[in-house]
Amino acid sequence: MKRSALPTLALSLLTTAALAEGGFYGDPPDATHPWAIHDMNRPQPVRVEPGTFSSQEKPGTPPSDAIILFGGKPEEIEKWISDKNGEPTKWVVKDNVLQCVPGSGYIRTKEEFSDCQLHIEWSAPSKVEGNSQGRGNSGVFLMGQVEVQVLDNYNNPSYPDGMASSIYGINPPMANPLRAPGEWQSYDIVFRRPIFKDGKEIDPGYITVFVNGVLTQDHTPLEGGGGHMRRSKPRAFPDQGPLKIQDHGNPVRFRNIWYRPLPKRAVDGGEYSRMSEEATAAKRAEIAKGIREDATKLEGNAKMLRLFESLCYAENAEAKEFALAAVNDFVAAMKAVPADKIESKKGEIMQVTKALRYLAQFKILAEEPAAKQELEAIIKANDWEPKKK
Repeated sequence: MKRSALPTLALSLLTTAALAEGGFYGDPPDATHPWAIHDMNRPQPVRVEPGTFSSQEKPGTPPSDAIILFGGKPEEIEKWISDKNGEPTKWVVKDNVLQCVPGSGYIRTKEEFSDCQLHIEWSAPSKVEGNSQGRGNSGVFLMGQVEVQVLDNYNNPSYPDGMASSIYGINPPMANPLRAPGEWQSYDIVFRRPIFKDGKEIDPGYITVFVNGVLTQDHTPLEGGGGHMRRSKPRAFPDQGPLKIQDHGNPVRFRNIWYRPLPKRAVDGGEYSRMSEEATAAKRAEIAKGIREDATKLEGNAKMLRLFESLCYAENAEAKEFALAAVNDFVAAMKAVPADKIESKKGEIMQVTKALRYLAQFKILAEEPAAKQELEAIIKANDWEPKKK
């Protein structure tokens, strides 16, 4: 995915916010959570420009980080090949639409991918012919393994686990929000492949489907991928696979096909709020190292506070020694400030005391530093604590 740079103003605001809070704000990291609550050290979300919605007359535009598999250009047919023999497909592009040629066979993308957000729009023939599975039938196969059914079920009942947006042979849709034949239907699919380790299923994989904006599959387990007439059993999928579209003998049309790769799940080595203790410890060490490296670019209280902050993630004797020495120097300097000038130091004293209170509350330091009590005495003497209502 392409990462957009944050504007200078946004970076400035983030830096200001981070220094204002000093990192001593929400609950600290723990054994299975590498980040604190409301942690400004946590990576900012990647900026993605949203696309536009489709109409019956015109397909919408994809988001900025989408990978387009078919956007309406005739030359995009070259991204697809015959699933049977890998030769150029006999499907056609007509009026900027990809159309199945009955009898020509399934098609698949040359490109292979894995967990994704997939968008695809399809239209069954406006001339109604056949019924049940014989009407506007096709299918979308994620990684070539599991089918989200395409079928004209507008006033056309069929077996429920084979209706439009069913996970074929596994789970019926929760609703039937299809438009009339000839109109465009949109599928928005979130796909997660099964995860196996040492031959054992760790995660069954899931599919979520929205049809024309209506939720029809809600995190449905894959149960091995499904199939025709026979119950499938849990199994591992390849690391990657193509998108396949079925030729079931009906001239179904397709447009606006794109996907966005998704980050790995925690069970697959990805980073989430909650991780294994081993992964959390490694991530906390990585975060602490980054904070210490950032501290080398700072001076004075900012450097001291940043080093104290690093200790919330992982112990480091050198960082601890430097920060404690710095806070002792700070207290000595504040005690030397004349009484009529101490008010000008209120902000600094309150900021450092807040950090020391946080470190004491969550027992980040084995012993509470004497500097904390000395700063508390200055705050009390000057009546700086907010009055309780």
